[in-house]
Amino acid sequence: METSPSIPIGSCTKEHQKIYKEWFNIADSDGDDRISGNDATIFFAMSKLSRQELKQVWAVADSKRQGFLGLAEFITAMKLVSLAQDGHEITSDLLKGSVDIKSIEPPVLEGLENLKQKASKACTNAEENGATQPQVVPKAPWFKSKPITKAPENVVTIVDGLKRLYNEKLKPLEMTYHFNDFASPLLTNSDFDAKPMVMLLGQYSTGKTTFIKHLLGCDYPGAHIGPEPTTDRFVVVMTGPDERTIPGNTMAVQADMPFNGLTSFGGAFLSKFECSQMPHTLLDQITLVDTPGVLSGEKQRTQRSYDFTGVISWFAAKCDMILLLFDPHKLDISDEFKRVIASLRGNDDKIRVVLNKADQVDTQQLMRVYGALMWSLGKVLNTPEVVRVYIGSFNDKPINESAVGPLGKGLFVKEQNDLLADLMNIPKKACDRKINEFVKRARAAKIHAYIMNHLKKEMPVMMGKSKAQQRLMDNLQEEFGKVQREFHLPAGDFPNVEHFRQVLSGYNIDKFERLKPKMIQAVDDMLGYDVPDLLKKFRNPYD
Repeated sequence: METSPSIPIGSCTKEHQKIYKEWFNIADSDGDDRISGNDATIFFAMSKLSRQELKQVWAVADSKRQGFLGLAEFITAMKLVSLAQDGHEITSDLLKGSVDIKSIEPPVLEGLENLKQKASKACTNAEENGATQPQVVPKAPWFKSKPITKAPENVVTIVDGLKRLYNEKLKPLEMTYHFNDFASPLLTNSDFDAKPMVMLLGQYSTGKTTFIKHLLGCDYPGAHIGPEPTTDRFVVVMTGPDERTIPGNTMAVQADMPFNGLTSFGGAFLSKFECSQMPHTLLDQITLVDTPGVLSGEKQRTQRSYDFTGVISWFAAKCDMILLLFDPHKLDISDEFKRVIASLRGNDDKIRVVLNKADQVDTQQLMRVYGALMWSLGKVLNTPEVVRVYIGSFNDKPINESAVGPLGKGLFVKEQNDLLADLMNIPKKACDRKINEFVKRARAAKIHAYIMNHLKKEMPVMMGKSKAQQRLMDNLQEEFGKVQREFHLPAGDFPNVEHFRQVLSGYNIDKFERLKPKMIQAVDDMLGYDVPDLLKKFRNPYD
């Protein structure tokens, strides 16, 4: 499963690899192993291609919209430049077609020798300066202690920029009004750096683990497949140097992993959480989350020792795509499944529905099953829009033509290709998704601050504070409406009333701080100016 158009470095001859590596070092003006937009405009200009052609070259090479080119993306760009010089039209499918990638010669670059000489001269001067001017280390006085001011973080990617904006402008607001307790934990660097995640949800034996096996082409460590509820834990399947499983308690305390927030669900959950690592090209691009089968009947009320719905909601906020899997023989949506789907509120754009094992029924039955599934989902999702349902049989067995017929087989192939194409686009959209989630979080934190300020103002100065807090909590929906009207905010951005009331019951409203206009202004400036400027800095340099 190919997820990026970048040409693997190994697909070039050794001679070409050496040439491209040398060119990459020349183009990389600041030595950070990245070709920025400014570097590219100078280096690519030597190809004498038109601005429109170079714009398309950059767009295809930087498919993930990182705003820079690594070595693999740079090689892709050079191959595209060479093809453009030969008269090919530059498209994202050009390198996937009939072109022999290894046979593509490096492009012709006019003035490259002059650039080499300049780079060599600059390097020589730097070495001479370094040799003649010893570095002087200033001594701090032993008797006086001054706070060390941390140097500003070097922003070399969009994600680096988001980290800085979060720490400087959004995090102070979240901490002041305890947004992390009401919504989601404070973000760490690992949350920003994490690979895109895909979560699979469904009742037991709907084929979640088999679906992952189908994508990977093999079992992941610790995988169990069977007709009974075999997966009894949350399993994060991610890339690693070797095949192994890591317990949940260990994963939750690792600073370089984005799972620190799961500690809030306690040891009962962490004992049902683990990570499965293995080397795989797909896992280099995305992380897969396998979940326990959603229960039905009496089991759903007795067998959960942790907040299952809360965990699902936590993962949903972190994921880039959520796959709801259904079996044609299990279309009933249990109470627990309804609560799970309800917990996905606010992440509707991430949801994809998969009618798996669809070749177990004939064409006429499939038509009825599809209609029944759409009717059930319409009642649960409670949206006027029709959700997209993919039909297929995601396993290693050939499609059962005796049931679906040749026409049905063609439909299955098209549907499966559509879903796989959707999955392949996830890494390309990962940067856009991070920005989208960041902006959503900033708006939610701002509304949270408005709510807490309003509740604080409604509290009496002296007597009857306990009764006043209870009254506010009982009429929380009405108080939300007052905040909405006062600040002209959209109703859809407000938090869930019941969840908010439950968390608020553990706090004393009178202890919250009043609204700090400077903090709100900082977030407004961030959304109005800083984020657009950040995107502008890392956009296609030829726009």
